[in-house]
Amino acid sequence: QVQLVESGGGLVQAGGSLRLSCTASGRTFSRSDMGWFRQVTGKEREFVAQINWRGGSTYYADSVKGRFTISRDNAKNTVYLQMNSLKPEDTAVYNCAARTGYYSGTYYPPELYDYWGQGTQVTVSS
Repeated sequence: QVQLVESGGGLVQAGGSLRLSCTASGRTFSRSDMGWFRQVTGKEREFVAQINWRGGSTYYADSVKGRFTISRDNAKNTVYLQMNSLKPEDTAVYNCAARTGYYSGTYYPPELYDYWGQGTQVTVSS
């Protein structure tokens, strides 16, 4: 069993930055691929970024490429999402997710993830 707890959300002005953290309990974090997703009430969940278990491979949604950076510290059981140049359309609840097991695809769709955090609200004002 893995529990994920996100933190770091808040209110920021457009153009500002936030860093989200997701800390995992359990012993499988270092072998888990990690992803960040976001969701606005009434809309579908949207993929944001992912990082493989070794930290050597990352993948981003086009909407955040060049502005957001995903990273991980396996010694701290934590994955981060550094968000720069934030826009009002980045406003959402951000969730992290964890998965294990081999998958050959480049992108990990949400149905492949085994564990999800509760989410942290990010609000970007114009």
